[in-house]
Amino acid sequence: MASKPGILTNWPWHHLGSFKYLVLAPWVVHSIYSYTTKPKYERDLTNFLTFPIILWRMLHNQIWITLSRYRTAKGNNRIVDKGIEFEQVDRESTWDDQIIFMGIYFYLVEMIIPEITYTMPWWRTDGILMIIILHIGPVEFLYYWFHRALHHHFLYTRYHSHHHSSIVTEPITSVVHPFAEHIVYYLLFSIAMLTPVLVGKGSLLGTVGYLTYIDFMNNMGHCNFELVPQWLFSAFPFLKYLMYTPSFHSLHHTQFRTNYSLFMPIYDHIYGTVDKSSDSLYEKSLRRGGEQPDVVHLTHLITPDSVYHLRIGFASLASRPLKSSIWSLILWPVTFWSRLLTWIYGSTFVLERNSFQNLKLQSWVVPVYNFQYFGDRNREAINKQIEEAILDADNQGVKALTLGLLNQSEELNNYGELYVERNPKLKVKVVDGSSLATAVVVNSIPKGTVRILFRGRVSKIALAIVNTLAQMDIKVETMNKNDYEELKLKLGDKDKHNLVHSTSYDHQIWIVGEGLNNDDQRKASKGTIFIPFTQLPLKKLRNDCFYHTTPAMSIPRDFTNLDSCENWLPRRVISAWRIAGIVHALEGWKINECGDEMCDVQKVWQAALDHGFRPLN
Repeated sequence: MASKPGILTNWPWHHLGSFKYLVLAPWVVHSIYSYTTKPKYERDLTNFLTFPIILWRMLHNQIWITLSRYRTAKGNNRIVDKGIEFEQVDRESTWDDQIIFMGIYFYLVEMIIPEITYTMPWWRTDGILMIIILHIGPVEFLYYWFHRALHHHFLYTRYHSHHHSSIVTEPITSVVHPFAEHIVYYLLFSIAMLTPVLVGKGSLLGTVGYLTYIDFMNNMGHCNFELVPQWLFSAFPFLKYLMYTPSFHSLHHTQFRTNYSLFMPIYDHIYGTVDKSSDSLYEKSLRRGGEQPDVVHLTHLITPDSVYHLRIGFASLASRPLKSSIWSLILWPVTFWSRLLTWIYGSTFVLERNSFQNLKLQSWVVPVYNFQYFGDRNREAINKQIEEAILDADNQGVKALTLGLLNQSEELNNYGELYVERNPKLKVKVVDGSSLATAVVVNSIPKGTVRILFRGRVSKIALAIVNTLAQMDIKVETMNKNDYEELKLKLGDKDKHNLVHSTSYDHQIWIVGEGLNNDDQRKASKGTIFIPFTQLPLKKLRNDCFYHTTPAMSIPRDFTNLDSCENWLPRRVISAWRIAGIVHALEGWKINECGDEMCDVQKVWQAALDHGFRPLN
């Protein structure tokens, strides 16, 4: 929102929220019905193709979002280092409003002058030449001066400051403007788009091509990585005046009073508003290599439809905790093909970059889904991918690498010990995060608790939790006789009296792990607090009980460039396993926390608190 919002700031349908697409429904239904029911010689192809054009523009924009977020996470050719935050994602979630506006605009034009649009051919060379000439001339010229006017204090504070709230741009930043601005932009673009139609020289491919050109240049100019090769300007020097670059327009967002042109810098050169650092920033961005991280969190995909929740997927979905939505059903064909592609061509990729204190952080993703980790069939292939990622991190000088989710399962690699044994010369420290996860669970238990119920499979972290609670003189009760015997063997003699075999379900606090079934939850008393120590969340069956999230902590203010949620966790909350690697690197610890090895639980907990991480409960 602009600092002093003017009239026509909000879109007419903003109050509809996610249902805003319904404003297009009458036109879409009518165009499809008319095209399918009328005789062939009466069909209006232009009207019918408006909806596919809308879909194409949305797909085109999404491709740019994915590409930009992937490239800026890696760091290659990145222009501006500063990251984006949730506030910017929320502000730019209205990027598709202008596509809805375009749809309404097209349907209205086709309704007002049907005799012209009805007869439009697929191609007309003279019409396309007219579009090019009109764009280079009046469109670019008028936009330049309108843009300069928008930077006058009166218009800037009421309208254009909304767009400039994004110092670091993403492709969709290009179309995030108040409604009033977009009215003017469409009037400007209509000069090149509508004039050929009105004089009988319009064509379908000319119109679609011009829209695609506008989207392409808009997205490219705001993508925050340089991709225009230098040889292009060397071979065709005049292109310097006819095509801007991402770094050229980036300077407009950081300097504000330079580089005003739409797509063609010719008018900036004519009127002397080219930023003096345009060429140097362009060359610097082209030379820039990938970023070398200090800490890597190695995670994996959850379910096939979780790809949409990745930050390189749908930005708005990724900014909210993961949950099932209607989009999963609508996009199932895309989900199927994405799953097939990850199976055939999948390799570990960089998902996210963050900064904290003096550390550069990255999250890498192994393109494997939850269900593939169970059983022996995929074990060797998954271990190979994880090991290759660890060796890659080691070659890059990474200080600590954490194994997220099922990448550290006991059955797969014994909590990461397999990779350390295979590669004894590893410099990177492999961290499974068990000690901090244990500390988070233990410190989630309300003060004054004297007994808890343990339910779930005995694991490394389960044993650590039970051992820590027993040392705190809290009674740990378990209903499974085998679990009781296994835990008793591993507890110290002075703490064994705090382990009890129980047959009661009346405990207020349940510490739960893998193996907790639905029947167990149903038998719990009203008001029971379930505290999981699992990597994956519990299925919530009871509305009269309380469920903690998987072990996690909120992050400090100086943890930057976080614009997506880590799976099901809330905003600015990350898993204990991920935090463990960060703390490991900050403290400079020289040990691996994997296999049976664990750091001191209290020491790790205190270190996390000292660095600003905070418990959720």
